[in-house]
Amino acid sequence: MDTLPGGTRLTRLIARDFRNHTDLDLATTRRFVALVGENGAGKTNILEAVSLFCPGRGLRRADLATMARVGGPGGFAVSATLETAEAEHRLGSGYEPPGYDGRGSRVCRIDGAPAPSPVAFSEFLRIVWLTPDFDGLFRGAAGDRRRFLDRLVLAVDAGHGARVSAMERALRSRNRLLDERPDDGRWLDAIEREVAELGVAVALARRETVERLDRLIAETRDDAAPFPWASIRLEGDLDDLVAVWPALEAEDRFRRSLMQGRHRDRAAGRTLIGPQTTDLLVRHGPKDVPAATASTGEQKALLIGLVLAHARLVRAMSGLTPLILLDEVAAHLDPRRRGGLFDALEALEGQVWMTGADPALFAELEGRADLIGVADGRILRTST
Repeated sequence: MDTLPGGTRLTRLIARDFRNHTDLDLATTRRFVALVGENGAGKTNILEAVSLFCPGRGLRRADLATMARVGGPGGFAVSATLETAEAEHRLGSGYEPPGYDGRGSRVCRIDGAPAPSPVAFSEFLRIVWLTPDFDGLFRGAAGDRRRFLDRLVLAVDAGHGARVSAMERALRSRNRLLDERPDDGRWLDAIEREVAELGVAVALARRETVERLDRLIAETRDDAAPFPWASIRLEGDLDDLVAVWPALEAEDRFRRSLMQGRHRDRAAGRTLIGPQTTDLLVRHGPKDVPAATASTGEQKALLIGLVLAHARLVRAMSGLTPLILLDEVAAHLDPRRRGGLFDALEALEGQVWMTGADPALFAELEGRADLIGVADGRILRTST
């Protein structure tokens, strides 16, 4: 059995009534776990089940109710056995269907005891992932890059998701108030104070993560590496404020800007300034060009390099080597870059779960990986 210095290994995954898996029971012994099968077999569903052991809604960002198996009882349960250098832990994540109150609920457990939220899992495990949903990230909408950015922050700051959710609720309240009661200055003052406080907290957390990640990349960059290094920075009015002013001064200036922009925002039907307009700007470091102008292959390689650097940052900031989930990533790489990816993952010293349709994609990992066949929501075989 592989040992992971400073890392956490997921040694057993059990899922009941999750997606197309009625009764999944999967044991692992290796650092690399390769899930192989045709499209629709349930490989990504297994990665999604693992991704529920961190804050948020998993790698698909789906509503919990939609994760329950069609034709099942309406809920689901996922259990993970973690092995660390100190101890073994059992984590549970699930969903209970609506009861008499008409509301479903998320269930989290650690070693059999209820946990208040998935944030509690962060004490034992950090997870990062890369999926096909990130294809086109650099050329896509700014909102996609913000979600990617917040995922980066959440992996090192487990409370970030709650702050972002609270900020979004406060913004919706302000927009509704501007539409329905635009002359209610007292309530607008109150909600804008809340928006300013939460907005600056979100902006500061994003700024800290981006600055740390950009600095780590600059210190370890290698122009000859198979995955080019990136330079990253934030663009936005509030990001400019927190870069110059202390937090309290930035809050006050942001609050005044909100007050002065009430008529404009009411006409637009939304708040036009704040952290909800931030963009993550990425450049291809060796070529010094915007990532969006690079070729499709270069963009994929740049994104992989960025995710690998982020995994190193997670380890440096949290003390936990993250578990990495890669969905159909190896299939889109030439042999040189695929070998470079496996070498880089090996150097991270954490566990890696990957998917692919062709077992040949993982031939280089023979003797180092659990090769697991998946079909129709069932495990067909396991080899090493």
